[in-house]
Amino acid sequence: MARVLVAPSARAGLERLIKTHTLPPTTKARVKRSLDRLGRFPLLGREIDQGRWSGYRFILGPWRWLVILYRYDEESDTVMVASFEDGRSSSAATASR
Repeated sequence: MARVLVAPSARAGLERLIKTHTLPPTTKARVKRSLDRLGRFPLLGREIDQGRWSGYRFILGPWRWLVILYRYDEESDTVMVASFEDGRSSSAATASR
């Protein structure tokens, strides 16, 4: 099982989304369940092949609009979550430009 780490900037971004989107008190527990899947299946997400986030992967959850960006390092068997983003935003990593 891969170790899942969350970068401090990603943690701060999630806190910001909780406040700006008035997310429920269960948000962190819901996000943790999404991250637990990455521990079991670190290559679960689709790889981004262009732009700033090229080489990163992403999954959606716990809501369809919440994009979780991460990298998997096979050598250390570690998933590093880099960002939580609102996929509906034009500045999101998965947005068409």
